[in-house]
Amino acid sequence: MKERRKIRENERNLIIFLLEKLQLNTEQYPINEDVEEYEGGKMGSISLGNPMISQYKDDLIQAKYKDSDGTEVVITLTQCAKNQLLDLDFWKVDFSKLITYPKPKDLTFVE
Repeated sequence: MKERRKIRENERNLIIFLLEKLQLNTEQYPINEDVEEYEGGKMGSISLGNPMISQYKDDLIQAKYKDSDGTEVVITLTQCAKNQLLDLDFWKVDFSKLITYPKPKDLTFVE
């Protein structure tokens, strides 16, 4: 089992922003206090589910962001088959370490 930690405020704020963009809220999609980092936190991806959560269902929303080194990062908020938050996934296109955690104002969306 991976080590769990408390969710950071910037992570929580980003999730709330993404939910609001979908006209959803934390009552519909509660945010767990404990998360697990993927890849040792290299790219910023976290698991939002509890260890017994169900399988991936689909992406709720996807956004793009340019890291401070100019490299594109794709950010995806996903849900599980039980309609609960599953992951906040970051994919930096060159697989390098995330340098600057994005603020909501830094995101772009493809409608």
